Amino acid sequence: MTSPADTGRPSLESARADYAALVEQKMKLDLTRGKPASAQLDLSTAMLSMPGEDFLAADGTDTRNYQGLQGLPELREIFAEELQVPLPQLVAFGNSSLELMHDTLVHALLSKVPGARRRWVDEEKIVFLCPVPGYDRHFALSERLGIEMVPVPMTDEGPDMDVVEQLVAADPTIKGIWCVPKYSNPTGTVYSDETVRRLAAMTTAAPDFRIMWDNAYAVHHLTDREVQIASILSQCAAEGHPDRAFVFGSTSKITLAGAGVAFFGSSPANVAWWLALTGKRTIGPDKTNHLRHARFLGDAEGLREHMRRHRELIAPKFAAVDEVLTKNFADVPGVSWSRPEGGYFVTLTVPEGTATEVVRLAKEAGIALTPAGATHPYGEDPQDATIRLAPTFPELPEVEKAMEAVAVCVRLALAERAASQL
Repeated sequence: MTSPADTGRPSLESARADYAALVEQKMKLDLTRGKPASAQLDLSTAMLSMPGEDFLAADGTDTRNYQGLQGLPELREIFAEELQVPLPQLVAFGNSSLELMHDTLVHALLSKVPGARRRWVDEEKIVFLCPVPGYDRHFALSERLGIEMVPVPMTDEGPDMDVVEQLVAADPTIKGIWCVPKYSNPTGTVYSDETVRRLAAMTTAAPDFRIMWDNAYAVHHLTDREVQIASILSQCAAEGHPDRAFVFGSTSKITLAGAGVAFFGSSPANVAWWLALTGKRTIGPDKTNHLRHARFLGDAEGLREHMRRHRELIAPKFAAVDEVLTKNFADVPGVSWSRPEGGYFVTLTVPEGTATEVVRLAKEAGIALTPAGATHPYGEDPQDATIRLAPTFPELPEVEKAMEAVAVCVRLALAERAASQL
């Protein structure tokens, strides 16, 4: 009679042989960061010759000069609809939405937000809820500023609102929650209308509770179905909490990643607060860059058409990820992955306790993956089961090659785990 150990051994031996052959290839591939590929950046090359010798905005403003703290109106008009922020309440600024999130939190720490009893820095402690898996830079920013983080589970409709509502109602030190509401990083989750409503309506022990609404992938669709979400600002106003949400977005993955434009939107009171404080550190943003973006994109439909060209370049890469994972793990217990309709990431879930080993094996084989745990606060995934994949930057053949390599690493990690349990 063949024992379980005997039946498991050939699988382990085969997995080890496949991995040894992989290492021999001496690959050097990277699936770590969600960066646009060079071909995507090429879509915006024409913008570099703009605005030419005509620096005047639509209202006659010389964009080379000072002032204009809220940013160029014609650019804000293009993005107001997609970011779901009324034009008077939208700010266009520098190239990084992360910078705006940083500044907004620092402002809240040092100056009372509307509705607050005191500055956050004067509180005993500040806590933010963090839906997991989530965005590592949100967590790094919180940790940098001394904001404690409490993970809450993600569901297919957004954060688990039963957990969120219970926590915020009981604890006045919970001042905020991080949200990526459309094509969430890294799961691709889209917040349901009911989730948006509950976030806006929920009772919070902190009167100055804020939703950090990072709508980073508002126009980053991967299919013909351009998903829409409920407006957080409209919903907060309707529920009697008009100042609850801070909205962020950027063109970083639309035009030029290092030379784009970031946006901040909120209630009139919050925007006035933000502009008054921001005016202490700068006279105004780069309006010449705003002008070239406005002329290049043209209008909201021009923006959508530009993003369709992005989709043509990156959708095949996401399809390749799904194809390789389906071929290798369609019927393997404990292995699953997201199939996002937009955004920049795929979440690969492996059996508990194996993510770190998969990432280690991949690194030794020359495949760079985001560290296991990066999708959780403090870099600690209690289940050690989540791996974030970023397929946009490499060329399509490299994505296919890298994913086949990842599959080899997953098979070996699972085989070793099975052998250790026998």
